[in-house]
Amino acid sequence: MPTELDKALDAIMDKLTEAGGPAETIMIDRGGVDMPALKNAPPSLIHYFEHYCSEHADACFLVDGDVRLSFAESWDAARHVAAGLVKDHGVERGDRVGIAARNSANWIVAYMGVLIAGGCATLLNGFSSGEELADQIELVGCKLLLADAQRAKRLDGQSHGARIVLFDHCNDPADGLGAIWGDPASASFPEIGPDDYATILYTSGSTGKSKGAWSDHRGVVHGALSYAMQSLMAFTYLDSSGDAPTTQACALVAVPLFHVTGEVPVFLQSFALGRKLVLMPRWDAGEALRLMDKEKVSYFAGVPLMSYEIATHPDRAKYDISSCSGFAAGGAPRPPEHVTKIKEAFPDGFPLLGYGLTETNGVGCANFNENYLAKPSSTGKPSRPLVDLAILDDDGNKLEQGKTGEICFRTVCNFIGYWNNDEATAEAYTRDRYFRTGDLGYIDEDGYLFIVDRKKDIIIRGGENITCIEVEEAIYAHDAVAECSVFGLPDERMGEVPAAVYHLKQGSDLTPAGLREFLLTRIAPFKVPLEQHICLSDKSLPRLGTQKIDKRTVRTMFRDELEGV
Repeated sequence: MPTELDKALDAIMDKLTEAGGPAETIMIDRGGVDMPALKNAPPSLIHYFEHYCSEHADACFLVDGDVRLSFAESWDAARHVAAGLVKDHGVERGDRVGIAARNSANWIVAYMGVLIAGGCATLLNGFSSGEELADQIELVGCKLLLADAQRAKRLDGQSHGARIVLFDHCNDPADGLGAIWGDPASASFPEIGPDDYATILYTSGSTGKSKGAWSDHRGVVHGALSYAMQSLMAFTYLDSSGDAPTTQACALVAVPLFHVTGEVPVFLQSFALGRKLVLMPRWDAGEALRLMDKEKVSYFAGVPLMSYEIATHPDRAKYDISSCSGFAAGGAPRPPEHVTKIKEAFPDGFPLLGYGLTETNGVGCANFNENYLAKPSSTGKPSRPLVDLAILDDDGNKLEQGKTGEICFRTVCNFIGYWNNDEATAEAYTRDRYFRTGDLGYIDEDGYLFIVDRKKDIIIRGGENITCIEVEEAIYAHDAVAECSVFGLPDERMGEVPAAVYHLKQGSDLTPAGLREFLLTRIAPFKVPLEQHICLSDKSLPRLGTQKIDKRTVRTMFRDELEGV
């Protein structure tokens, strides 16, 4: 049965979606299918930035070390960057401009500037190796790459076709972004609309190399506003009970901005909320506690292990983080026992869980507060008013409540397609424009989604997708390997970690340590199994009737050895 919280939130959303309300919708054609869109949504991210940077002009927006920028200052800096990109670097409407850097205020200003200049913000995975970065750049034809020194160095000797422009962190935008700084008064910016290219994010599919998932401005704007509508619903509920916050909302940015979680619900949503963002250059639970105390952080979002590490940190009692009312997680499953642990550690706050994908611009389902405590294994209900959730069979037919099938989302927030990959795009969508997530699940009698398995051969390590086939290809590149199988192992901290079993060619010799050392020269370190998670099999690996390696049997055979049982 629906909880009292469900009833209250549904009633609030009913009011928000009424004629004249902030969440009022109209039907629009999206890929040949009518679906709801927000009637008053800005036509592009540029209009979105300009509107909210004016509305919250004097409020603090970005905190990065000693750098503090208001919304108005951030907008002004972004226009200077856009002017430099247009006048000095020849960026034109639709050009893909890559960003490869760690989190910083200057990353955010660069992102805004690329879009104002009419470019498509192409967010390269900052954890990637040089070869992987080059592949991402070449895949979408980046004209220009804005990179920090660390990522630029990885690209030494790589062929990719983009011109690299360096920028720095932890200093004022005029200095750190000086190489792309121009005069907006003398620059002409293109008029950008909802159908123009907005972003490309990279996603690991079951076929190996990253695919570039591109979205138009309409999709990304609606992704940000979908989250903002959920926040408005929550604030309205809190206000009715006298618990609404009286200070500026503030989020700690602890997830990479090149991931959809960092980009949409954390960064882009903050414009609409007038929310301050406190940036961390790298994750450290102790530093997170210090910043949460100093800046009075009200909202924390990260992969599940992050909020758990805060809750269990030995120095937690030294800091006052009572201002933080929400501990959100996404990007990986959160063990149910962590939900209770977080609530016990922070009695004034609540654990939250979101479920969305790169291809949905992070939008999907959410589970929060008392409902999450009651259903800690569920990823929640679909976000109103934009998300249409369906459980489909392999032929695209809807399954009845309680039946397990593929989780699919239909929403205006969804991406348009994979860059230069029509076949993968066609496979991703049903004929009715539902996006196939590759996850298996069911909907219970209260409308809550439960994820039970994955169809795609992907490991999610601390929010990072690792395709099994990519790691297997890297292993097969070693001349001594005859067969291998890569799969995920459960891990309390990371959610999952990669593991590998391999069999050698006759007369060859290769230890697990040697294989790991070899892999570290070919793929990003986070994709490489630890030595204790690599097993050498003295027999050929079991196969299915199709002669494919039977991964389930391999996992069962070697589980005890790999998990150290």
